[in-house]
Amino acid sequence: MATPPPGSDAYSSSEIAARVESAGVSKARMGLVPMIMLGIVAGGFIGLGAMYYVVVASDASLGFAASRVLGGLVFSLGLILVVVAGAELFTGNNLLVMAWAENKLTTGEVLKNWVIVCLANCVGAAGLALLVYLSGHLGMNGGAVAQQAVKIAAIKAGLPAMQAFFSGMLCNILVCMAVWMSFACRSVVDKMVAVIFPVSAFVAAGFEHSIANMYFFPLAMLQQAHAPLALPGAALIDLPHVLANLGAVIAGNIVGGSVVVALVYHVIYRRGAKT
Repeated sequence: MATPPPGSDAYSSSEIAARVESAGVSKARMGLVPMIMLGIVAGGFIGLGAMYYVVVASDASLGFAASRVLGGLVFSLGLILVVVAGAELFTGNNLLVMAWAENKLTTGEVLKNWVIVCLANCVGAAGLALLVYLSGHLGMNGGAVAQQAVKIAAIKAGLPAMQAFFSGMLCNILVCMAVWMSFACRSVVDKMVAVIFPVSAFVAAGFEHSIANMYFFPLAMLQQAHAPLALPGAALIDLPHVLANLGAVIAGNIVGGSVVVALVYHVIYRRGAKT
């Protein structure tokens, strides 16, 4: 094992690659029940970050940049919980492609993990949306939280497919870089710092995270079903637009995480080490 640089106890880049690969094998071959349960938990965690973000975004007194950056910082709670507490997140699991590229996982094992974890994430995110709605949380700030939640969902539902795809791609490049860097860390504080900046960057930039959208859409649909708000684009928050958005964003997330991050680092640190 390589010796860390003086004053640093972080794992080296080649060690990170090996750790990500090993973790990918373990994740893909995890038992079905824990995989589902940890997937549900991860969906709830991302939903908590999204809930935190909406509170910040609902404050009209904040300037554009302040609202975006602060919102991104608080949204980081979701991935911090996933990385530190332990959970199975579809977007982060796009890194399983590293183990697949080393022939340590079959295509079927990777796809099975992605499908199960993504569906479980959806259950967790939507379940949290229901709890948040029933808690009366949307009434905060004189109802501004509800308006912001519906506004966010309406914007997402109205995105053209191509824009949603590339936004999802850019999002998961940053998310998988956050997960990648967390594998360099040995302490909880290190992991938190590694996660915060990439995640806050994708949120501030307005990129699309499929699991976060699985929280925003059900929350807005619940609001519109029981106390509809007359906001621009709110009529687009229906099942066809939701599924179209999720399809494009999931595809973008997969390309960003599995191709741009996982396969590129595989070539550099695993395949490249053998040539």
